[in-house]
Amino acid sequence: MKHLHGSFSLLLAAIPFLVHARVYESLERLPNRDYDFIIIGGGTAGSVVASRLTESHQFSVLLVEAGPNNEGVLDIQVPAFWTQINSTYNWNYVTEPLSGLNNRTLEYARGHVLGGSSSINAMAYTRGARDDYDAWARITGDSGWTWKSLFPFIKRNEKWVSPLGGRNITGQYDPRVHGYNGNTLVSLVQSEPTEFDQLFLQTTQQLDGEFPFNLDPNSGTPIGVTWNQNTFGNGERSSAATAYLNSEVRRRATLDIVVNTLATKVLPASQEGSVGQLDMRKVELAPRSGGHTRKVFTAKKEVVLSGGTINTPHILLNSGIGNRTELSALGITTIHDLPDVGKGLSEHHAVINVWNTTGTPYPQPGPEALEQWRANRTGPLSDTTFSGRPIIWTRIPSNESIFEDYGADPSSGETAPHFEIIAQDDGNQVTALILFLTPKSRGSVTLRSSNPFDSPVIDLGLFTHPFDVEALRIGVSRAIRFFNAPAWSEYITALFTPDPDTTPRETFDEGFIRGTGGSSVSHSTGTAAMSARDKPREGVVDPDLKVKGVKGLRIVDASVIPLPPTAHTQAPVYIVAERAVELIREAYRSR
Repeated sequence: MKHLHGSFSLLLAAIPFLVHARVYESLERLPNRDYDFIIIGGGTAGSVVASRLTESHQFSVLLVEAGPNNEGVLDIQVPAFWTQINSTYNWNYVTEPLSGLNNRTLEYARGHVLGGSSSINAMAYTRGARDDYDAWARITGDSGWTWKSLFPFIKRNEKWVSPLGGRNITGQYDPRVHGYNGNTLVSLVQSEPTEFDQLFLQTTQQLDGEFPFNLDPNSGTPIGVTWNQNTFGNGERSSAATAYLNSEVRRRATLDIVVNTLATKVLPASQEGSVGQLDMRKVELAPRSGGHTRKVFTAKKEVVLSGGTINTPHILLNSGIGNRTELSALGITTIHDLPDVGKGLSEHHAVINVWNTTGTPYPQPGPEALEQWRANRTGPLSDTTFSGRPIIWTRIPSNESIFEDYGADPSSGETAPHFEIIAQDDGNQVTALILFLTPKSRGSVTLRSSNPFDSPVIDLGLFTHPFDVEALRIGVSRAIRFFNAPAWSEYITALFTPDPDTTPRETFDEGFIRGTGGSSVSHSTGTAAMSARDKPREGVVDPDLKVKGVKGLRIVDASVIPLPPTAHTQAPVYIVAERAVELIREAYRSR
């Protein structure tokens, strides 16, 4: 009886916390409460950090998301619907006129919903090359960022699952390099390889082994022709929100989530003496819809910025953390002069090649496909439009003169591909997206005004370095060579887009690359980059992801990545977030 009474007392004591374990739909509904950590941004990284820090109930966490809840949104759940997701779930950014693209502007998608961009992206799961991560370690002077050191975090994130239907996927992935007990579902497509896929495999046996078959792109050595892996499983998208913020997590007494709420700035909670470090543990929040309502919350331990490559520097700059001269020009008082905030943006460059074929257009899935998906999560809607198609990862041939003409190789090493070529069979055409993964061009994120509700100035800097134009000429040539292999002779009839070998250089470079190219993938990194501890004026965060020169503020998202990964950025961000959690736990383990 005494034991029962004690248990009942514990239950009663927990009730005030249990009622807060929920998703608040607006700032007005969020109660005033103290939290150990306040995480700004419920996207790919923020979801991981909030979930992991509340696993043991040791820490209390407030997770702030500017967009709405992800639950119950069909277009987010259904993999094939990723191209039609409502603009409500997108920040709907538009870049500035880009000088390297003949002053064209580009739409720039960023997730504006719980799960962030992992809720709206094309679900590609690619980690990049081991040399990428080893380069991060060299840049930061921290061996914890090497591929070998990070591999346990890679597996901690991933939960590999077989496709529904039980097809045989032997020989299409390497089971030794995957995780099976993590959170994010990763899989291959449900459908069997198509004739188009088989032509890819035939090509790997031709062209003197120039494009070899590679069993798994996520082994750390991705170069070759590989099967595409995706963050979906059991017929549904697996986003950071579904993987890390499921209903069980949302019921935790130590986690509160507020959506439709904008973090306008971070503020000093205190300062160590007149010239000491600022303690940046305060956050100013406002309704996403605007207005004059403001609430300030103070974290007992840290504020974690996870706004992403665009929004993290936007928040820092609005807070007065950045380049003093640029902030003063907008009438913003500088509280911490950190010149590299918003600088160093790197983005993958892209062009599209098209070939005509002997086929006819494939019919689009009809209403019956959605009925099938609703019934058992199978059918054409369970896959993305290009998923399952093999992907080409390749480097610039060593005999090219580009390195002599335009400077040293910007890639991280021999295991890192310069190009990713994603091909899609439309029946009457083959379309290939050619991504240049290791550009020298850099862009920036700056402020438009001192109003935090104004969108930032986004300059992707695409093709501002001549190396990148020349590199994509080579990338197009690599794609043409692949599809000129004998395997394609009875299917592909002609190249529809320009050939760099037969098109005048100025026409190809200015008309095709600058006139039609750009970046449709939103893989930006580097606007709050990591750097070595002994370089206080270089970069934005130290190897532990703490903002340099202040206390109580850490950044965990793609903005900290100092050298762009040769991958879609989703998996690298998961890896950064998983290690960040360990860094945070270690910092407070003995306290």
